[in-house]
Amino acid sequence: MTPSIPFMSQVWRRIETAPKPIPEDSLWLRVLVQLLVIAGIVATDVAIEEPLNLWAIPVSILGATWSWFRRRHRNVPIKFCIAIGMLVALATFFGRLFGEMNDTRLALARLLIELQVLHSFDLPRRQDLGYSMVIGLILLGVAGTLSQTMAFAPVVLVFLALALPTLILDYRSRLGLGDIQFKPKKNSQKLENSVNFKFVGIIFLIVVSLGLMIFVALPRFPGYQLRTFPVSSPIAMPPGQFDGRQILNPGYVSSGNNNNNNSGGGGSGLNQETGAGTLNDTFYYGFNTKINQNLRGELKPQDVLRVRSQARGFWRVIAFDRYTGQGWEISRNDQTIPLKRSIWSYQFNLFPVMTKAKTQEVVQSYTVLQQLPSLIPAMDKPKEIYFPTEEIAVDPDGNLRSPLELREGMTYTVISQVPYRNRNQLQQASTNYPKNIKKYYLQVPAQIQEKVRKKTEEVLASVNQVAQNKKPLASTYEKVLYLAQYLKQNPNYKLQKEPPFLRENEDLVEAFLFGYQDSPPGEKITGGYPDHFSTVLTMMLRSIGIPARLVAGFNPGEFNPFTGLYVVKNTDAFAMTEVYFPEYGWFAFNPIPGMDLIPPSVEEDQTFSALKVFWNWVAGWLPSPVANGLQAILGTIILGLLQGIRWFFSFFTEGWLGIFSGLIITTGVAFLGWLSWDIWKGWCYRRWLAKLPPEESLYQQLLQILASKGYPKHPTQTPLEYAFWLQQYHPVAEAEVIDELSQAYMGWRYGGKSVNVDQMQQLLMNLKKAQWKRLNYRGWSKLSRKLGIGNRK
Repeated sequence: MTPSIPFMSQVWRRIETAPKPIPEDSLWLRVLVQLLVIAGIVATDVAIEEPLNLWAIPVSILGATWSWFRRRHRNVPIKFCIAIGMLVALATFFGRLFGEMNDTRLALARLLIELQVLHSFDLPRRQDLGYSMVIGLILLGVAGTLSQTMAFAPVVLVFLALALPTLILDYRSRLGLGDIQFKPKKNSQKLENSVNFKFVGIIFLIVVSLGLMIFVALPRFPGYQLRTFPVSSPIAMPPGQFDGRQILNPGYVSSGNNNNNNSGGGGSGLNQETGAGTLNDTFYYGFNTKINQNLRGELKPQDVLRVRSQARGFWRVIAFDRYTGQGWEISRNDQTIPLKRSIWSYQFNLFPVMTKAKTQEVVQSYTVLQQLPSLIPAMDKPKEIYFPTEEIAVDPDGNLRSPLELREGMTYTVISQVPYRNRNQLQQASTNYPKNIKKYYLQVPAQIQEKVRKKTEEVLASVNQVAQNKKPLASTYEKVLYLAQYLKQNPNYKLQKEPPFLRENEDLVEAFLFGYQDSPPGEKITGGYPDHFSTVLTMMLRSIGIPARLVAGFNPGEFNPFTGLYVVKNTDAFAMTEVYFPEYGWFAFNPIPGMDLIPPSVEEDQTFSALKVFWNWVAGWLPSPVANGLQAILGTIILGLLQGIRWFFSFFTEGWLGIFSGLIITTGVAFLGWLSWDIWKGWCYRRWLAKLPPEESLYQQLLQILASKGYPKHPTQTPLEYAFWLQQYHPVAEAEVIDELSQAYMGWRYGGKSVNVDQMQQLLMNLKKAQWKRLNYRGWSKLSRKLGIGNRK
């Protein structure tokens, strides 16, 4: 017999003789833990908007039922099966991990669900139930990072409502108090064996309210957000070679054919590229190689994108350089550059044009909700894109193109190096434009060039009359601003709901500025659709030698402070003007009435964006005068606080002297805060005493004095027991005063005897004086001994 066999036998005997773990017998705790796990599983499916893990709910319930009946057994065969199953789940997880390297959160959630299902078949102890509680919480957290809609919020509330009684039962189990009764039996002690639902409900409301308040007021610093780059699973490329020239827009369809630049463009269908026609009510007409601004109609609102971005911005889609008289087109569509990524990464490097302007990196993640054209929305100056296809393309204007239409559910991430708009720098920018810029971005049709130029110069000359300023506009930036404001505010150019169609040889800019040829008799209609304003501004700038182009994209959309996402609709799509500044690049201006002149970008402070959204929601329920008054008051307070915070943190950027100044100010503010808090507590204490009967007030003051000296009264002590206990720590005279005050209070409190309040008050004052003298004497004695001046003969 080998020596190993006795050793193994000894180990086995020790295992057999070891005490069995104490099983958890609380059925309610097991039920609530199982409900927590189910809530975590449901939260994951709600977040991904697919029922992938619902199978785990009945299986885990079956496992929990098995564990209840087998809680007093060792279940060794089951444990071996669970271990094998966990190894299989781990291998499956690594397989998913390599297939979804762009975003591992969903793979991790599925692994946790599978492990929990296996774990549910062996839950004998409270500690095992604790693991299930933690897994449910982790699943909820993972679902929170995946969720993009408010559908996740009810699941969070349900989880919290389940978690509170679960924690109560878990705590009782730790203390060995036994199971709880939700319906107390007759003659049973209600306080010991039942749940106080009113108390749990109050705690639930307090937690939810505090959570919402903290969430709303929590500062949001874009630079400290997690850099996760979610991307959809790889999409197979369509057959044929991708060159990036063709743009697939489902809105440009006539008789079943795509009307792009390779297949003609006329016809009588929706969004035809030439001639009078009707807009498609789903797809924005501007996302194509050509756009026809002689179309009429409007879009029906639909959600098309969800965007998670570190800054609010204009989601740029496409730019046009050639004006056709009734629309725009891309003149260099045959010069697109296909880019192919590595098979090991979803990353495409784009290498944006360098700029002298200060820039900020902004990470954006886009989720497509409805089918979109094969153009990729992104903030200005993208430098990296993580996209699920093997190839993309970039045209000379920086437009990003996909080899296929953006499908519903597609996700991709863009990293942009967005430039700051420094007005002083742009005012000083030169007018020495590169040849390539002048070649493509100064084109104006000859038949309107002189007329538009004269109109533009008249407008710029009128600045002296409007602003009462004799100095003419010298910088390009100021000219652009003035022209944009002119179009926005001039009453002659209004947004028209249905402007007349342009005749075959009629020019849009000329009709907008001087009147449509098909205006009603005796009336001259000017202005037009929102995008027409941007076309007119672009051509006015070109007519005086300022390079400009038309750019189309999406407004930021509506920000949801609970999900942190911008919800973008198809009606958020519009076109505006981009102007070129040498060495600084292209900057956008929006001349459309009712919209911001400068599109949102990194200059906006997003620190308290959720608080701003919450205030807008509250103000919508209040009368206008009340809302305006509160906004003025709160705005002043918040602005002062922000300026104070900026001023304080500025000290720490001024070297050692600034750091020490900041620390001194911090210490002073902390002291004032402590002093204010102490005064506040004293005031509250005095108000509380004033509400008590005089006898009760005097005794409470006695307790407060003794507690401040280090002799607090224990809740289980009676007043006389407390007085007797204090005799060993106080001189006889003080002990007699304490005893007399306690006897008087006891007689009034429990015997209904009248008390001489003035005498009690005098005794309390004598006690204070005696303790004060004793404290000062002790302090003087210690000081004397240290200095060697006491007890000299």
